[in-house]
Amino acid sequence: MRQSSFAGVGFERYGKTTRRAVFLAEMGQVIPWGDLHALIEPVYPKAGRGRRPVGLERMLRIHFLQHWFNLSDPAVEEALYESDSMHRFVGIDLGQEPVPDETTVCKFRHLLEAHDFGRVLFEQVHAHLEARGIKISTGTIMDATIIAAPSSTKNASGRRDPEMHQTRKGQQWYFGMKAHVGVDSKTKIIHAVVATAANVHDSAVLGDLLHGKETRVWGDQAYRGQLDVVREHAPRAKDFTNRCYQHRGMVDEAQKARNRTKSRLRAKVERCFAVIKGVFGFTKLRYRGLEKNAQRLFVACSLANLFMIRRRLMPA
Repeated sequence: MRQSSFAGVGFERYGKTTRRAVFLAEMGQVIPWGDLHALIEPVYPKAGRGRRPVGLERMLRIHFLQHWFNLSDPAVEEALYESDSMHRFVGIDLGQEPVPDETTVCKFRHLLEAHDFGRVLFEQVHAHLEARGIKISTGTIMDATIIAAPSSTKNASGRRDPEMHQTRKGQQWYFGMKAHVGVDSKTKIIHAVVATAANVHDSAVLGDLLHGKETRVWGDQAYRGQLDVVREHAPRAKDFTNRCYQHRGMVDEAQKARNRTKSRLRAKVERCFAVIKGVFGFTKLRYRGLEKNAQRLFVACSLANLFMIRRRLMPA
């Protein structure tokens, strides 16, 4: 075992365990590192004549830091030099070795994107949760959220991302991507994810958000009138999506009350959006192209599932 240098020894008289350090310690315990290592190791570069590659788990930890703290490739390199809790989480002793540079981080991300790691990670996390006794129930809540893309044309091509589109929500227009999710009504775990351009209607991907064993399905008014689609993908499911309660200026108070009752349970879906956008800061797209951002969305949803259920996964 390599001995630590004086760079990792603190001589401060006072100290405090920060929320960031607690967060990283908890997430480090709940992520199935061995399973993820086995998935990536066959395609990860091996040591040869050139420079020895950085350890796989170390690069994977850096990759997750980028998602948790919304960091670009250059920003995560600087953060690892500045933050003690971050470089300790990764396992870097600055007295003996430098932080992997931004080019190494970028190449690792491209390697994961080339092998569809986001979807693989999403499935592996579900398998891990199921092995720990956390299973998906028979109720699904469907919803979608818009993630904005840069609308500026000040780039090499002189135009916006051609794979992103604009849509109107209320009285405001948005440009970017839409994240569709299917959430378990009991555990709040995301069990299905679809990424589309923002102009795709919520109901267009309804079938992809169901796992087939549902007995109840919830959604807002964007999913109303889709009973045939629900029955096709989940034959036993009952449709509890919200109905329109206003017609020609007349308000159906009974239907409005029923919608309010449904919305009390449907509000559980907002928990995953609060984690992805509020905790992880995934409020704006960083890359061009739908597939790259879809990969980031899959990883974010996988980490959000582990974050939301971490108390049950941590050792007693």
